[in-house]
Amino acid sequence: MIDASPAQPMIWGRHRLDWDTHTHIMGIINVTPDSFSADGIATEGRSRDEVIAAAVAQARQMVADGAALLDVGGESTRPATEGQPPLSAEVERDRVVPVIRAIAAAVPPEVIISVDTSKAGVAQAALDAGASMVNDIYALRADPALGRLVAEHGVPVVLMSNVRGQRRLDPVSDVIRQLALALERAFDAGIAWERIILDPGFGFGLAGAENFPVLAHLADLRALGRPLLVGTSRKSHIGLVLGTPPEDRLEGTAATTTLAIAGGAAIVRVHDVRQMARVARMTDAIVHGWRETAS
Repeated sequence: MIDASPAQPMIWGRHRLDWDTHTHIMGIINVTPDSFSADGIATEGRSRDEVIAAAVAQARQMVADGAALLDVGGESTRPATEGQPPLSAEVERDRVVPVIRAIAAAVPPEVIISVDTSKAGVAQAALDAGASMVNDIYALRADPALGRLVAEHGVPVVLMSNVRGQRRLDPVSDVIRQLALALERAFDAGIAWERIILDPGFGFGLAGAENFPVLAHLADLRALGRPLLVGTSRKSHIGLVLGTPPEDRLEGTAATTTLAIAGGAAIVRVHDVRQMARVARMTDAIVHGWRETAS
């Protein structure tokens, strides 16, 4: 049985994440028209009010289904090789800030709202609107000001390994090296050790089958000493095996989520919250131990 991530809870403001009792579910809210997972809510023809209403409804349902965290993003993370141009900070801010403000007013105060961005200006506006965590797929490489902002606000930050365009050796050592460098950048920016969460970055430069050894050796990443967030939900390596489109990868996501928790993941970032919350509860009963509670 693999022990959980660091036992000391992460506490900030009115929020708390415990690492030694159960896996936390992070629900994905994509305020985009072009999400790879076919779940973007800013679809063509929808007004801003309709997008906000859809996001609030999705957030409420995710919380009811078991999400402790909600990750709101306004920019597709498709690689540049897929023809995805970079999004301006202004457009990204206009997408996510009204949604975060509305969700913050609609869900219980203990729910953690994360902004999925690599831009300091977007993060600042999102924190002002009610976000309480930053999730950066570039681990402070894209915008050095983001690290200083996180440090000043004292909020948690998710630092992801992103090996796109980086020197490559082998998948596991590449991820460990990128996360170690991310920790150095965080320290240089003044971010406290206890505010850092690490993400192996499944699908971010790891091509197809390269994702599998990273998942199989996830426990090795725990030597870095910080809680792990894992996001395999609907990723292309699942489609590689099952031959299914993103919206039909539930079983593959369940399998990879189970293995991630067994490997020490403290947070799983998912699209299908209700189903993955059940998967996590069952896996937690094995990994963390199960105690019967009175009905």
